[in-house]
Amino acid sequence: MAQGWIEGRVIELKQWSERLYSLRVDADIAPFEAGQFAKIGLSIGDEIVGRPYSMVNSPDEKTLEFYFITVDGGPLTALLVTLKPGDAIHVAPNPTGFLVLSEIPAAKHLWLMATGTGVGPFLSILKTITPWQRFEKIVLVQAVRTVPELTYQDTIATIAAQHPEQFIFVPFVSREDTDFALRARIPQTLVDGRLEARAGLQINEIDSQIMLCGNPDMVRETTETLNARGLKKHRRRSPGQITVETYW
Repeated sequence: MAQGWIEGRVIELKQWSERLYSLRVDADIAPFEAGQFAKIGLSIGDEIVGRPYSMVNSPDEKTLEFYFITVDGGPLTALLVTLKPGDAIHVAPNPTGFLVLSEIPAAKHLWLMATGTGVGPFLSILKTITPWQRFEKIVLVQAVRTVPELTYQDTIATIAAQHPEQFIFVPFVSREDTDFALRARIPQTLVDGRLEARAGLQINEIDSQIMLCGNPDMVRETTETLNARGLKKHRRRSPGQITVETYW
């Protein structure tokens, strides 16, 4: 095995939509904290091409699960979608990343705002006991373009059933009309109040912690919108309310 990698084995490849897939892998990586990511790779020519992907599984679940979208012209995802059970895959042994609850200050309400595959690390977090012990209310925002991209609904329904008094789920579908989702982009609804009205909670610098993961434009625009309302990026030396994933 190449230096810096261990060998894993594919258990399952699931296709959710035209471009969205989940890959389940058996690999003996180091312990990790919910919300972190690991690098996976495949041999292409004479090199290993790898990319970081957040894990959907909780640290207590042995099987690793990676949620990804195919990239036009991307050599790695073009091969990932051809994998079959039993195939070998390279996995970096040490997960990393700071989109984790141990980095988040205390607050009453936790807002998890994701676009696309950014929902993955939040599902990992929500499968653990920690957020339910720390926060009175937790809002998961899953923003996609079309209804088929609202993946992992069984997992989300299970979380809702386990924590009915604490959990609030707000789906967004930006390109289709539905009778259940907001048709908008996340920053829009922070300006016009629709997101908070739907959740039944107000975002403010005292009660709220916000974690953002997904499209860089969403992360940037949402951060700017929240900044205008008095919230700021969280840093260890300067605590704030907004935590973002930056590996994109």
